[in-house]
Amino acid sequence: MTELAPLLAEHGPAFVQALGLTWKLTFMAFVPGVLLGTVVALLRLLPLPPLRAALTLYVEVFRNIPSVALLVFIVFALPDLNVLIDYEPSVVLTLMLVCSAFTADYVRTGINTVPGGQAQAALSLGMRPAQVVLAVVLPQALRSVVQPLTSLLIALMLSTSLASQVPLPGRELTALVSKIATDSAAGMAAFGVAAALYVASGLLIAWAGATLDKRLRILR
Repeated sequence: MTELAPLLAEHGPAFVQALGLTWKLTFMAFVPGVLLGTVVALLRLLPLPPLRAALTLYVEVFRNIPSVALLVFIVFALPDLNVLIDYEPSVVLTLMLVCSAFTADYVRTGINTVPGGQAQAALSLGMRPAQVVLAVVLPQALRSVVQPLTSLLIALMLSTSLASQVPLPGRELTALVSKIATDSAAGMAAFGVAAALYVASGLLIAWAGATLDKRLRILR
């Protein structure tokens, strides 16, 4: 506790900047990851066995590969193939691919919870299959996966610690703690502050997700 006040006095702005970078990386990966995962889930509905097999492989690979291994591949292996991606986009791409795989699985599960009779009724009213999926099935599926996506967002926020493995221009929370621990004896206090910020961020996301889920529940 005696180290906390001097730590915040010296590194308070750095913690604010690190938290901002953590949130930036989180949402830069989450938004396109959810969109890509939703598209993957919808494409898996098409009666095209080769496409469905390829997308199933995509989901299984990126859902089960360790994120750090994927980051290492993007940062160090792709340049050998003449594909150069800067460090921050590499972290975002890593998290986005993992996010999209989990989202595709969640949305597929949500689609399976929609009664088939609703799709048949919509078709009988003259709606095209694409209209049925986008206007009838998908909205209900997305409403049913708010809580899983909330958990995914929390996990993604925690996974931004991957950025500490590459030399980003700025430092997210884990990288900042590592730097403070290396430069001073306040490592434990810095870890405590970072842990508190991670927990507070997770609780905020969980509260927002629960509030959204409660508001959408009446539409199900």
